[in-house]
Amino acid sequence: MEKIKIEVNGLDELDGAAKKILNHAKDEHFFIFEGEMGAGKTTLIKALAKAMGVDEVVSSPTFSIVNEYEANGRIIYHFDFYRIKNLQEAYDIGYEEYFYSENPCFIEWPEKVWELLPEHYLKIQIETLNENGRLLSIIKI
Repeated sequence: MEKIKIEVNGLDELDGAAKKILNHAKDEHFFIFEGEMGAGKTTLIKALAKAMGVDEVVSSPTFSIVNEYEANGRIIYHFDFYRIKNLQEAYDIGYEEYFYSENPCFIEWPEKVWELLPEHYLKIQIETLNENGRLLSIIKI
């Protein structure tokens, strides 16, 4: 299990952190994000999507469950499972088509679909240090 830590002390440091995460990820395309409500999961995903070439507005798919973004000829999927009540809802949206598409997938609230996650992924834990500071722990599983 490879692990790196990145301390971010403000939004102006997010682009650099996103590039470090993607360099560490190498060819991994599945990313899960853990952190308390308001820790900055969606904000970090916005920076990662930008670093991957997404030009459109990236927002949380809290109500739609999944948003799709185009970047350099490929699709990036962004999931927010916070509001699902059971696994059947993930089956209903056809999670397999997304998860096993080889396209990048960003997953918020992965604990709601734990048993559906692939065997290998990059886990990004976000710890709040203070109002602007976050500690990112990036672990290849």
